[in-house]
Amino acid sequence: MSWTIAVAGATGTVGQEILNVLAERELEDIEVVALASRKSMGVEVSYGDAVLKCRDIAQHDFSKTAITLMAVDAATAREWAPKIATAGSVVIDTSAAFRMDPAVPLIVPEVNAHAIERFAKKNIVAVASGIVAQRLAALKPLHDEAKVTRIVSTTFQAVSGAGKDAMDELFTQTRAIFVGDQVERAALPKQIAFNVIPQVGDMAEDGSTSEEASEVTETRKVLDPDVKLSVTSVRVPVFVGDSDALAVEFERPISVQKAKSLLRAAPGLILMDRREDGAYVTPAETVGDFATYVSRVRKDPGAANGLMMWLSSDNLRKGAALNAVQIAETLMARHLKKRVA
Repeated sequence: MSWTIAVAGATGTVGQEILNVLAERELEDIEVVALASRKSMGVEVSYGDAVLKCRDIAQHDFSKTAITLMAVDAATAREWAPKIATAGSVVIDTSAAFRMDPAVPLIVPEVNAHAIERFAKKNIVAVASGIVAQRLAALKPLHDEAKVTRIVSTTFQAVSGAGKDAMDELFTQTRAIFVGDQVERAALPKQIAFNVIPQVGDMAEDGSTSEEASEVTETRKVLDPDVKLSVTSVRVPVFVGDSDALAVEFERPISVQKAKSLLRAAPGLILMDRREDGAYVTPAETVGDFATYVSRVRKDPGAANGLMMWLSSDNLRKGAALNAVQIAETLMARHLKKRVA
């Protein structure tokens, strides 16, 4: 008897990465089903050395599917996740649809895997956004040691976080500039090629964006509801890989040496931090990697108990796909019984 796991949104960028991670993890006794909308029914997607044909999500029997990994936009997740959960399949959602729902656990596997046990309230688990997941993976061991009181964050987010159309737009704009064609914009609010855009998400009346507000709420929900947080989110002309420049203040003193020791030992992190040119990690170096990299850990001269650091990780592979699969692994190991489609 095997586990049946469905991947909804299998034709999309995140869905394909989830299939890649599932294949690479070589989980025992699982059957993977690729789901998409009716218009994509029959489309073939790669699963390791195999090929899966997408099935229509509207016709799938979720009562015989243990877990559904959702790699769809928030609107689609809000439509389908409750239906799937009611049918009996545990939904692990990578979108923003349920992250702020108090009845849905918001999970960063290296930080609060224990909270997965609350999934049964709605049969839904929310995967934290990739940028928040990497931030919390780095801050949790430091928070346990010295208690984080304030975070100032500037995030540098890849266009893949805005979907395939944004990735295509970066490519076509770059090519247009090189050949002297007109630069056209559709998916993003400003030209992204050879530029940066200080807007991720929709603008709010107070001058913040929906992404910045979400990062604040997610961080507080997982780490500490009392932490003070200031965020500026920037879209950068990078296809894959998010980074975060952090200035963190603590309630108790913590030395750079102690912080490095804790970060070096923390799960899911790799500390790459030498005092020499180029001895840090950039987004391009994280592509295809499962880890969150921490670099440039140093004392913050503007705060009595402050540290500064630089984080980078693959926002598709680690930030979405691996986190979702790790949650599924925890559910299978501790909370669910096998069901076969």
